[in-house]
Amino acid sequence: MTRTRRERSRLTRSSARGLVAITASVAAIAAMVVAAPAASAQPSLQVTPLADGLTIPWGVVVAPDGTVLTGERAGRFVAVRPGGQRVNVQADLSKIFAVNEAGLMGLAIDPRFSDTRRVYSCQAEYTVPGAFTLPGSVAEVPLPAPQTGQTVKVVSWRVSADWTQMVRERTLLGGIPVTSAGRHAGCGLAATADSVWVGTGDSATPSVPQDRKSLGGKVLRIGLDGAPAPGNPVPGSVVYSTGHRNIQGIAVAPGSGRVYVAEQGTSRDDELNLIVAGGNYGYKPDRAPLIYDESVPMTDAARVPGAIGPVWSSGATTIATPGIAFLPATGWGPYSGGLVLTALKGQRLVFLKLSDDGRRVVSKTEALEQKHGRLRSAAVAPDGSLVLTTSDGDGADRILRVRWAD
Repeated sequence: MTRTRRERSRLTRSSARGLVAITASVAAIAAMVVAAPAASAQPSLQVTPLADGLTIPWGVVVAPDGTVLTGERAGRFVAVRPGGQRVNVQADLSKIFAVNEAGLMGLAIDPRFSDTRRVYSCQAEYTVPGAFTLPGSVAEVPLPAPQTGQTVKVVSWRVSADWTQMVRERTLLGGIPVTSAGRHAGCGLAATADSVWVGTGDSATPSVPQDRKSLGGKVLRIGLDGAPAPGNPVPGSVVYSTGHRNIQGIAVAPGSGRVYVAEQGTSRDDELNLIVAGGNYGYKPDRAPLIYDESVPMTDAARVPGAIGPVWSSGATTIATPGIAFLPATGWGPYSGGLVLTALKGQRLVFLKLSDDGRRVVSKTEALEQKHGRLRSAAVAPDGSLVLTTSDGDGADRILRVRWAD
């Protein structure tokens, strides 16, 4: 059919208007893409080994004089003095329950360490000598493992002036669950002037994350005497938040006092969570009777109404994020004042810059991927450098010092 000149003119004008609309839409989409946070180029970092020959050094802290202290999961404290001297610190760790993920885990240093010489540890211990444990071949079976005589405790230690000895002062908190399989034992620590924050694992037991009577799968807050901290959501309870899977890293943001945890995901979604009083973070692995169902979402909003979603998650592929530290306000390029996460499976560092309200990520970059093995714990030294531990086992592990070199 032959169109008239007027029809052809009308179609031409219509096509032009459509093209303008499409162009405007594309421009708008492009603007949104540009505005969205994106991973920046990998930074140049300077990495210096501080110690080697270690086996699964879990937590790490740095004292005001620059001494680095770590604890091997099997039960040994090791210090590295500012001059590089390595000290095997004497301490009574004879009750350590070192099975699977359990053992000598998170460390925190008292903010007034120069006066108190106090360090806190989170450690799994036998309550019955020689208690039965599940072998690794069956520890991953999704059935709850039995409690056979072990628990996780938060312990305070007094360190000698020459770093050769640590004397156990007291158990601040006990009763944190861990089973004979040693799975999901947690356990991250952070200390402030008046509180110790504890991030725990759910012991791979279906009911634990949502059970307010259990200390597993929670963020806990205690006073320096071990009592429930004033201002906790439920007076007389140490529970601060619920619905967590396995927290191995916890940190308090300088200035704001906001508390964040690094939480390891199931088959997906490692999470960075901003902790609020009484918050439920939505992990509920009890969908199937008697089965630890890890196919559920990390934040199951459908089954946990009001569940709080993460500030950041790894997405479809987990990288296993056990460590978290806030970076100094200067010396770390665009990530100064941001935070860093370590990755075990991902073998890298993840740098995140947060919004002013701390609830979203505005920029992200990664570094050291596949260069230094599995990276576990992180702490900031007085000189502003970052101290890391690796986690490859069999005497192959190291303590590393990292500086921003760009």
